[in-house]
Amino acid sequence: MRAATARRIALAAQGFADPRPSGRVDRRHLRRVLDRVGLIQIDSVNVLVRSQELPLFARLGDHPRSLIPAASADGELFEYWGHEASHIPTEHHHLYRFKMAAAARGELWKALARLNAERPDFVESIVERIASDGPIVAGDLQMRRGPKGTWWDWDHGKMALEYLFWCGRLTARRRATDFARVYDLPERMIPAEHLDRPTRSEDEQRAGLLLQAARAMGVATARDLAVYHRQKPKAVAHLLTELVEDGRLVPTEVEGWRDVAYLHPDAKTPRRIDAATFVSPFDSICWERDRLERVFGFQYRIEIYTPQPKRVYGYYVLPFLYGDSFVARADLKADRATGTLRAHGVFAEPGIPTDDVAEAIASELTSMARWLGLDRVALGGRGDLDVAVAAHLG
Repeated sequence: MRAATARRIALAAQGFADPRPSGRVDRRHLRRVLDRVGLIQIDSVNVLVRSQELPLFARLGDHPRSLIPAASADGELFEYWGHEASHIPTEHHHLYRFKMAAAARGELWKALARLNAERPDFVESIVERIASDGPIVAGDLQMRRGPKGTWWDWDHGKMALEYLFWCGRLTARRRATDFARVYDLPERMIPAEHLDRPTRSEDEQRAGLLLQAARAMGVATARDLAVYHRQKPKAVAHLLTELVEDGRLVPTEVEGWRDVAYLHPDAKTPRRIDAATFVSPFDSICWERDRLERVFGFQYRIEIYTPQPKRVYGYYVLPFLYGDSFVARADLKADRATGTLRAHGVFAEPGIPTDDVAEAIASELTSMARWLGLDRVALGGRGDLDVAVAAHLG
């Protein structure tokens, strides 16, 4: 298979071959995106917008920002560790139970399991409180003595909630006001038709996630398929063999790829991709940086945790997809106080059609500002595309 073909297959699998809706965007469009990508990663960074909102904008354009919270409130989505913390359709709850069982055995996060082993009555009392009084956030337990330290400086109340969450004895959704995780009993958040679905064997669950990953990526290596849902490649190697034997995956070779690739039988190969959009660093198309470079020839490193003097491109930099290639990137910020979408820097990849790309970026920045309720776009003067984009903004 030619590398360009693999690139188009990968983008089509992620929904980028579909035109954005021309009319009203609603829950049906959210479901269509989730049918393709399987899950949406959650991240707390809010310099532009919460990261979990950007995959919908990339594929749907302007849409109600209430889509994910409303779907969660109606029992269509729950939060769990899919690819990091993720919004996951409740209909897929049964595919994650082997992870929940492993957490209960103390195999995933030993510090949390140790708390349960040392203070089981305390952990059970939290379940009893939630069952009696309703959902809570970690702050409701108010167990800390003294100031909070680092991000991961959890008190015992938070640790107990996280242990129960990992085990599946509690589930969660995000509170709109402050992004806090709201913990509750699964039977209150997940419809019975999904929660009561029979639990399959661990191999069947793992294989289900592999097939979901294959559908979401179109063509992928064994490692790609495993890490999409944070599975260990060695743990699923035998399942890939079985899926090939059953005809549910098709082995193939891709030009320039070192490892064998696996093609989903339903993968589409569009003749062209007409995308023009920014994608979040936490979008599923960008999750694995080595895959991003292998498939698209695009090197990307997130610089949020890099000291400012050492940053190359900026704090919150989004790749720009144009056609079937990542051709640029921009350091974006929503300046809510002044109603401005700021592009501190806009940077081109070598050899791109500069004017066409600049025009597309200007259009997308304008659309993004409108979606975020911001009045204008302002450029920061950095990057080799800054002047060209400014010309198209007028």
